[in-house]
Amino acid sequence: MPKRLENSLLFIFTVSLIATLGSLYFSEVRGFEPCTLCWYQRILMYPLILISGIALIQKNSNIALTTALFSLIGGCMSLYHYSIQKLSFLKESAPACGNVPCTGQYVNYLGFITIPFMALLAFILIFITSLFMMKWQKEFTK
Repeated sequence: MPKRLENSLLFIFTVSLIATLGSLYFSEVRGFEPCTLCWYQRILMYPLILISGIALIQKNSNIALTTALFSLIGGCMSLYHYSIQKLSFLKESAPACGNVPCTGQYVNYLGFITIPFMALLAFILIFITSLFMMKWQKEFTK
């Protein structure tokens, strides 16, 4: 396997690990209860650690499509979640989300960085890396 594919696997593993540890920090250390949309995003992020970790050990870059799909769905969910937090016309029509409202913002760094924004950034990084991996795999198999 070419080094850039191996580095891509390592990058996906690292990003998903940091995102997971960050979400666990906010919920377990800081005591922020996740809303329903946060749980859905976690459901899509947490398996990426296992998938990319095993692929990294096996040096198997064929997981690029899987990581791309997980991150695409997770990214769309994060974008929607971030939008209902920041756009007033969506905030008013946001669905009820269980015990914690999905419009709530536990953190708001620099006026725009919220937890869904951080998740969105992680999903985008994984998605773009997965696309590059798929492109490089085609070159490698030629």
